[in-house]
Amino acid sequence: MSSSDQAPLRTALLAELAAHPEGVSLPRLCKRLGVRMSVLLRELAWLGDGDIGGIHAEGLVQVSSEGERQVARLTGLGHEADGSG
Repeated sequence: MSSSDQAPLRTALLAELAAHPEGVSLPRLCKRLGVRMSVLLRELAWLGDGDIGGIHAEGLVQVSSEGERQVARLTGLGHEADGSG
């Protein structure tokens, strides 16, 4: 994926999560966005709240386990950035 492809993915991912405040499972996000799991996980890492190589991620998205499912949802900061919070 080229860097020019990343902005549309980010926009689509944040819009999808904003439309589902209860969260969306990662496999469902892959299907809806038309990307592989590895691409989704990479994007979620940058949008999440951890550090990547000493660079702090944006804190817009949280991924949590619900039973056996991994679910992504916007954080409070993510809702503010989206304008829905």
